[in-house]
Amino acid sequence: MNATRHDPRSVCPGCSNGKLVREARTARYEYRDEICEYEQVGDWCTSCGEAILSGDDMAATEGVLLDFMRRVEQKQAGELARIRRKLKLTQKQAAALTGGGHNAFSRYERGEAKPLPAVMHLFRLLDRHPELLEELKSQKA
Repeated sequence: MNATRHDPRSVCPGCSNGKLVREARTARYEYRDEICEYEQVGDWCTSCGEAILSGDDMAATEGVLLDFMRRVEQKQAGELARIRRKLKLTQKQAAALTGGGHNAFSRYERGEAKPLPAVMHLFRLLDRHPELLEELKSQKA
């Protein structure tokens, strides 16, 4: 793929104030409450800080981002399993508590499905405040 490079004197199409400069800068990517910082080559605006990225620019960092997302998903799967066991819940009970199907937690813990952020938030709260579990169970009855 031929990457289109902007003339260094080009005006930023985003803010119309700054000039585009070809360089590597630290970029941040947030995924499921985790942050990855990585070096991204692109045409960066001297005023607003936004970047224009070519397909080649994005392809150069795609592996870093995919690896980061896989690590986050594995970490969350392990975290859910740990919290569920701490609360002495079966996978079926945990799924019922969150309104998921009977196999939901099995799939979350194997990394086959991504839990909704609300499920992660709930279990993180229960990890810090396990006494709230009985209140939740009584509300289900």
